[in-house]
Amino acid sequence: MTGKAGGERTVETKEARLKRMAMRSWRRGTKEMDLVLGPFADAHLASLAEADLLTYDALLAENDQDLMAWILGQSAPPAALAPLLSRITRFAETRLKGRKPT
Repeated sequence: MTGKAGGERTVETKEARLKRMAMRSWRRGTKEMDLVLGPFADAHLASLAEADLLTYDALLAENDQDLMAWILGQSAPPAALAPLLSRITRFAETRLKGRKPT
């Protein structure tokens, strides 16, 4: 849900939500995270379960420096984000090695 002026609330459509999340995946603070999250979003957002979409939305609120450290294994991610971050990491590694990601 997104807020409106005057305290009204509107429900974000699934299509609008996926577009917003894809845009935020490609337009991060660093090019490195654009190149990690953007392709993952293009390949997987539409097929993620609702629980994973909620987790992905929370992940998008994190700063790029923390995300990069978690993806590179330099620090442990929050437990709630760890399974999805692991999936994103595998996707990025496979993509960078020139194999078709799943």
